[in-house]
Amino acid sequence: MKINNNPIPPVNPYRANQVKNEKANLEKTVQSDRLEISKEAKSLSEVNPVTAQRNEKVSALKAQIQAGTYKVDAEQLASDLIGYYQPKQ
Repeated sequence: MKINNNPIPPVNPYRANQVKNEKANLEKTVQSDRLEISKEAKSLSEVNPVTAQRNEKVSALKAQIQAGTYKVDAEQLASDLIGYYQPKQ
């Protein structure tokens, strides 16, 4: 008896092993994340002169407060508050 048109495809035992090896190789090649910082961001992280001056002023004020020599000028404070809250024309 002769059987034609066998619906079962030929089995290649080596192909299954080859597929396993390919999957293992893909898992080994892990892609890593990458971070790029733009020039603008780098310039923002640098200390600029305004920040340095502000830090010096804050340090001086902290020292005065801790020493108990810091005095508030009430007239200057009131003038600054009025200037801040007045609408500009």
